[in-house]
Amino acid sequence: MTRRIRRLHRALVPAALALATLLMPSTAVAGPVTPHTAGAGAATVHAALPDLITGSGQAIHPEGVVWDPTRSAFLIGSIRYGTVSVVGGDGTPRTLIDDPELIATGGIRVDVPRNRLLVTYDDVYAGPDALLSVGSTPETRGRHAGLAVYDLRTGKLKRRIDLGAAPGLHLANDIALDPRGNAYVTDSFSGHIFKVTPEGRASTFLYDPALDAGADENGLPNVGVNGIVYHPDGYLLVVRYDTGALFRVPLDRPDDVREVDLEQRIPGADGMALASDGTLWAATNTIRSDGIDGVFRLASDDGWNTGRTVSVQESPEAAPTTVAVTPSGDYVLSSNLNVLFGSGGAQTRDGFVLRRY
Repeated sequence: MTRRIRRLHRALVPAALALATLLMPSTAVAGPVTPHTAGAGAATVHAALPDLITGSGQAIHPEGVVWDPTRSAFLIGSIRYGTVSVVGGDGTPRTLIDDPELIATGGIRVDVPRNRLLVTYDDVYAGPDALLSVGSTPETRGRHAGLAVYDLRTGKLKRRIDLGAAPGLHLANDIALDPRGNAYVTDSFSGHIFKVTPEGRASTFLYDPALDAGADENGLPNVGVNGIVYHPDGYLLVVRYDTGALFRVPLDRPDDVREVDLEQRIPGADGMALASDGTLWAATNTIRSDGIDGVFRLASDDGWNTGRTVSVQESPEAAPTTVAVTPSGDYVLSSNLNVLFGSGGAQTRDGFVLRRY
């Protein structure tokens, strides 16, 4: 599907759904003709969430999830469609952002004080013949990468920041936010961490060979630096997907990056989140690692110079990707990305799962 046709598709589908909604009873739900239901602004508020949320959506394949306290709901991305949707306890995705310039959406962060929603976007390179996302082209795969910023309340675009202009392949993956509103974005293919100010100025915050995973024997880029979180003591914690090494990066001295001395590394570590008790959640998967499909919980007694494993739980679902901390507990997202990546985009699965741990 070309970008022009894709824009037309995205313009027509919400209008058709709106007309169908007018013709249906008020309790009706749109059928599976679209990836997810349009009209996200008014998501249902849920005082409490179930242990297991079984999400719907045709081949939506979200990789990122975050809790939105302004809606009392989750926000999820989509590797397949490049959208952002609101999800409540019923598991129904309701589209908030359908930006035709976004091919695939990854990490998501909510900045409530500044009324911002920040989203990484990409065209994920998984080999020359792979076609993971609708709208992908040979020219954009591995090069269309950046950070998009939207109005949290309305979903209106504020700005897009290109992070894929430098030579080579890029994968803008996860995001951390500091109290000043600076965003720190991991580039899993190049080994960089970019810093984007609230005004949209981008710069290289850190490049270190320890974060760069290079490429395999076929030239396919390995996934290196991945999940990232901000710690309130003034540093970042960032994990390398392929090796499972965890790094501590001071905000005021990024060149003083140091590997955390862990009891055991966590290969396949994807998204991470700091729990309310200060422990660190890490979702791990086997999409391109020799780790496990599971969830690690880590703790530190010395400001993350060292770290110990509190628990390891294997996931009932394949390929968990990240964790969302909510008032109802901490939820891990799984969306069968192993099927999408494993088939080079030729096969998809519907729906997703959010499981409380």
